[in-house]
Order: sequence, then structure tokens, then C-alpha cells
Amino acid sequence: MTQIADRTVLFADLRGSTSLFETLGNAEATSVVTHCINALTQPVQAQNGQVVKTLGDGLMAVFTESAPAVQAAIAMHEVLDGMVQKGHERGASSGLRGLRLQVGIARGEIVEMGGDCFGDAVNVAARLLDHAGDNETLVTVEVLSGLAAEQQARFRSLDRLTLRGRAEPVQVHVLGRRRARGEGAITQFGDVAIAGEPQGLRLAWEQHSRVFRGRELPAVLGRGPQAMFRVDDSRVSRSHARLDWYGGSYQLTDLSFNGTYVRFADGEIVSLRRGSCLLHGSGTIGLGSSPSDGDAACVRFEVVHVDAEPTPQERDTVSGQRPIG
Repeated sequence: MTQIADRTVLFADLRGSTSLFETLGNAEATSVVTHCINALTQPVQAQNGQVVKTLGDGLMAVFTESAPAVQAAIAMHEVLDGMVQKGHERGASSGLRGLRLQVGIARGEIVEMGGDCFGDAVNVAARLLDHAGDNETLVTVEVLSGLAAEQQARFRSLDRLTLRGRAEPVQVHVLGRRRARGEGAITQFGDVAIAGEPQGLRLAWEQHSRVFRGRELPAVLGRGPQAMFRVDDSRVSRSHARLDWYGGSYQLTDLSFNGTYVRFADGEIVSLRRGSCLLHGSGTIGLGSSPSDGDAACVRFEVVHVDAEPTPQERDTVSGQRPIG
């Protein structure tokens, strides 16, 4: 039976499972991933959602309303957090302790047919995972509008993002990020915003440079046409990293499979694997490999204070580059 209805669609993706297969072997890793996914279905059912299907290391669910979907996402992060914490206490493999969860939620008209769901909301929810960082939940503005004011206050805007395979950009919001127990601070100074509000962040790659202001963010760094700062190198993902203005500071979030590395002026290198860090001072961002590698694709960054609009030279962009919003 085919049914058309407005629904809230949730996609969840368990990241880090690949290393489990490397460390535990196929049989044991499959058992661990299956156990995790089964545990993540419980918050969906508790919020009266329907698990449409599991997808190896992820799942898809639908809800009649948006608030239960968001509550389910929050509970799913807590469930995985608890499982990872138990792994730490019991000396589980590093693969299990490294598991992370990304969630994308969209709302709109869908077609329910043959036990599956189709439609733009389904596609959008799935594509949001491309832009989700470590332990993040991204939602569309349609989902946000269905929440109570106190729930809405927990989200911040990522502005309009261009999703893979979709012509029109989508207004996206991210649930206030919470670190899992035992997860390190996102900068060596902790997760406190740097004093003052710098007015710009200059990025430079080869002969191209651009100054970003807080109001121009978020921006994606990568080699795809949707990237606002393009780095044309085969080792760089189409959407490799996301730059946000958050809490008076610039935040960099890795979106890639090869990782993003930040080397600060003091020489410290921070490795991001679907994680985030705050950018301060100046340094180098390695996309796909560490800046210490001689042939790494490196973007130089510098937090700057400017009194006027960036000059055309400062806003020079890579040929063919266009905004994501």
C-alpha cells in the first residue's frame, strides 16, 4: 500500500566501524556493530518512531512529529556514549572506544511504499550526514520549527548548505555539541572561547587567499563545487572540513575519511577525525595528511583583526569557486 504523508526522517551513521574490522576481524566486528545498531533502535521505539531499515552501520527511521525525532537523536548519542564508556572501563579495543555517531534529520512529504520511504526529506536527511561532524546532530529548519522554544534554543544555525546531488541549498541547524565522556578538549586551552571577537580568518592555499568573517560562515573546505574555499588536490575530499563561527571563535570540523590536521604556530599538531577544534593565532591546516608530510595539501590560516571590508585581493577565490549559501 502506498501512502503519502508529512513525516520527520532520521538517518544515523555509526562512524569508526572500519577500524573494528581491522582490529577484531569480520565475525567479531560484525557482532559488535550489530549490537550497537540494535541498541540505537531502542530510543527510536521509545519515542514512537518507526525504524524503516538498518544500513550496515546505520539506520533510517521516521516519526510523525519532529520533537520525538530530536529526543531520539539525543538519546541515541547517550546510548553510544554509555557503550563507549563501558568499553573504556573494561579495556575494550581502541576500535570500539573510537565509535562516533552522526545524525541527520529532515521533515517533509514522503512516500511510504513497500516498507520503505522515498522523497526529498529522505534524501536531505541522508545527505546531512556528509556535513555532520563527530557526535553531531544536524536538522533542517522545518524540523526546528516543530520544536518548542526551549528545544530550539539548543541549536545554532549553520546557514544554508549545498547538499550533494541537490541544486537548492538547505537551511541547516546543529544541536549544541556535547563531548563524550573521556573525549579530550577541542583545543589545548579547553573548550572556552578565546577572549575578544576576531573579525576575520584568512585562509591561503598556493596563490589564492580569502578572509572569512563570522557572518559569512559556515564554509566548507574541499575540492568539490559546493566548497566555499576550494583546494584542488586529489587527496582532498569534496567536502573535507567545515569552518564555523561559534561562541566568539572560529571552529574547524573534519568531515572527511582521511582526516584533517591542524598545526599551530607553536608546532603542536591536532589530529581531527570527525572531530573539531578552535582555530587561534596562525598555523597550517593539512587536508588528508599531516602538515609535517612534505607533499601534504596545506591551507595556511591566520586570525586577523580588520577595520574595513576585505579587499578584493583578500577575497580572491579559486577559479570556479562559489558560495555554498
